[in-house]
Amino acid sequence: MASEGTLHSAFVDELRDTYDAEKQLTKALPRMAKAASSPELRAAFEKHLNETRTHVERLEAVFASIDEKARGKHCDGMAGIIDEGKAMMKEDLDDATMDACLIAAGQRAEHYEMAAYGTLAAWAKVMDHTEAANLLQMTLEEEKNADEKLSAIAEGGINRTAASAAHEWDGENRSTATRKKTARKVPRKGMHPSYPR
Repeated sequence: MASEGTLHSAFVDELRDTYDAEKQLTKALPRMAKAASSPELRAAFEKHLNETRTHVERLEAVFASIDEKARGKHCDGMAGIIDEGKAMMKEDLDDATMDACLIAAGQRAEHYEMAAYGTLAAWAKVMDHTEAANLLQMTLEEEKNADEKLSAIAEGGINRTAASAAHEWDGENRSTATRKKTARKVPRKGMHPSYPR
């Protein structure tokens, strides 16, 4: 059992938090995959769902390696990230913009997990929990790879397509605003533009 007030107790607490975070993600990732328009993005989410299930099993092995029962503690951080993602998926967005926002939501989750696994792996190593450290490092590498894959998909065309759609949508408003801006009278030197002339 974990001793109170030690690095070991903090380690176990963080493990429980991360275990719950991974379980929350196993429910969120299928929704994200379904919402994706890009087949490549959908496939990335589905692949990471399978990895996430493996991460849950790996965490159970980490618990066993330190003689602790595998159980979660509600992860408020991941719950907040998932709630933000759910709210975004309710927005009325064009397909490319939705995909760009899904990538952003996915990467928020990845970065949160990378921070957790980096800490856990470092703590396991310093406490000589070699088996746990190796398992946690494996998961950390997979989280980094998933994050890089999402970046590659975004930079491979989704962000540009979403940006083009944005320019097409407000192109008329933008050109009108530009015409009005250039038509404005430039104030005389030293005179604030809002002062009466």
